[in-house]
Amino acid sequence: MRALAVVLVLAGASACAKSPRDATPTPSPVATHAPDAARGSEVVITTPGGDLTVATEVVSTGAELERGLMFREFLAPDAGMLFLMGSDRDWAFWMRNTLIPLDMMFITKDLAIAGIAANAVPKTDTLRKVGAESRYVLEVNGGWCAQHGVTAGARVRFVAVTVP
Repeated sequence: MRALAVVLVLAGASACAKSPRDATPTPSPVATHAPDAARGSEVVITTPGGDLTVATEVVSTGAELERGLMFREFLAPDAGMLFLMGSDRDWAFWMRNTLIPLDMMFITKDLAIAGIAANAVPKTDTLRKVGAESRYVLEVNGGWCAQHGVTAGARVRFVAVTVP
């Protein structure tokens, strides 16, 4: 049981950060932009319609991965959060304490989108996963991928992102 809780916490980034037995953290002030985006961190996604750029907040530490986008009431239209998971796994995310719908793009070590969990419903414990290994997860506003024609197999590149 402990191993499952550890896997869920590690898998958890923004959406599935806390295991069911963990206390709910105190909400932080509402963020209206991604702080790392001010430093130029971006994910560029190549689609048949052209390149799309997402200004990203990059998270990689345990606490950052755990908190993710929880308690945020707003995410700018072309902003997102990039989770540097640190290993390849079929990651699973939930939306507990996440207040806005999200699209989750699971990205392989070779920088291809392995799959997308689209329009994840806020405040739910349903696990979202894509059945394929990924090393990174990019979260954007729900519906963003469909609106921009982003699908599994699309290639991505990181700009001003330091990958450990």
